[in-house]
Amino acid sequence: MDQEEHKVTVAYVVSNELVKVSSLLPSNKNRSLVVHSLIKQLGLLSPENFCETSLRLIPPIPAQHNDLTVYHDRDYVDFILDSGNSSDASEDPRHAEFGIEEDCPAFLGMSNYVRMVAGASLTAARSLVDKTADVAICWDGGRHHTLKSQASGFCYVADCVLAILAMRRSRIVAGDGSIKKPRIMYLDLDLHFSDGVSQAFFSSASGTSSPQVLTLSIHHAAPGFFPASEMASLTDPEGASFDPFTLSLPLERGASDTTFHSVWQSVETIKNAFSPDYVVLQCGVDGLAGDPCGIWNWSLDASDGSLGWCVTRVCSGYNSANAARAWAYLTSIALRKPLPLDADIPDHGAFPMYAPSFTLDVPPGTAQDQNTEYYLRNVAARFEQIASVIKARMT
Repeated sequence: MDQEEHKVTVAYVVSNELVKVSSLLPSNKNRSLVVHSLIKQLGLLSPENFCETSLRLIPPIPAQHNDLTVYHDRDYVDFILDSGNSSDASEDPRHAEFGIEEDCPAFLGMSNYVRMVAGASLTAARSLVDKTADVAICWDGGRHHTLKSQASGFCYVADCVLAILAMRRSRIVAGDGSIKKPRIMYLDLDLHFSDGVSQAFFSSASGTSSPQVLTLSIHHAAPGFFPASEMASLTDPEGASFDPFTLSLPLERGASDTTFHSVWQSVETIKNAFSPDYVVLQCGVDGLAGDPCGIWNWSLDASDGSLGWCVTRVCSGYNSANAARAWAYLTSIALRKPLPLDADIPDHGAFPMYAPSFTLDVPPGTAQDQNTEYYLRNVAARFEQIASVIKARMT
C-alpha cells in the first residue's frame, strides 16, 4: 500500500478512571479534566470528523506490581502501591526515604494514580508494538523526573522509562525481512531537564554493538533551577563521561521560536544518525509563553520553530488552560487536521479559564531571547560531532 492510500491510525489513551485519578495530582489538580474536556469539545475525539486518520479511543490497562518492578525497586513499588501510605499525616520515615514529601506529597488515590498513569503509557506503547496504531497519545503520562526508588518533581512513577523498556523488549521486521531489535529515540521538550529518563538509560549502550535507546532533552538549566543535575549541561563530546546516546541541550531564558528553529537542525541530525524505529515525545508545555515558570517565549504555532512546528516534524505546563490548548492542538496535528489558532474555545464547564482571548492560540512572549548566535553555533558544532560518533557506532 503506498503512502497516499495508508490511513494513519492514532490511538488516544483515555478513560473516566484515568481522568479522575490524574486530576487528583497535587501539583496539577483537575488539569487532566480540563485537557480532555477541551479536546472533546473541539470535536477531536469524534472519528467521523477525520478522513486521513483512523482514531481509536483505548482505555488504559492498570499496571500491576510486576509491570512496575521492571524498572522500579521492589521496596519503592511495595510502598507506593500500599493505599495505607496515601496519607500525608503519616509519620512513617519511609515517606522521606522514597521522596513522598515536599513537591511529591502523599495524597488519597496515590496508589491508584501510579497504576493508572503507568498503565496508560504502557498501553500506548503496546499499541505501537502490536501495530494497532501508528501514533499513540497519552496526555496523562510523561512523568520524567521519577527515579528508580524515589518520587521527584511532582512525578511518582517513571512511566516514560517503563514504556521505553516495553518497546525495547519487542522485535520488529527489518526491510530485508529479518527480525531485529528496535531503536527508540526519546525526545523531551519540557522546560525542565528529563533527569529521571536520562539517568535510567545513561551508558545503557556501553559494550553493545547495537544501541537501542537514545535520549535527548531540550530544556532550561541554571543554578538553582530544578532539577540540579550535572547531566543537564550541554553534552560535551570531549568530556570524560560522554555518552553519545544520552544527550542534553539546554537553552537560556527567553528561548523563542527562532531559537528552536535554529537548534532543530541538530535534533534532525541526531535523529537521522540514530535512525529510530520509535520516537517517544514528551510534550511538556511549561516552556510556552504565559506559563507561571516565565522562562521561555515559545509559541504554540506562530512561526517556524514553534511547539506545533517541532511536533509536526517529529510525527506537560503549569498553566492548565494553556496545557489544554497545546495538547488539544497537538492532538489535531497527530490526527492530520490541525485546528486554526484563532478557533474559538467552545462553551463548556472550563470556559472561563480561557480568558481573555477565549481562542486556541498561545502567542509568543516578548522577553529578550538570551540564546546568542555564538551559543547556538556551538550547539550545532557539538551535535554534528556527536552525530558522527553515533553513525560510527551504528554501522
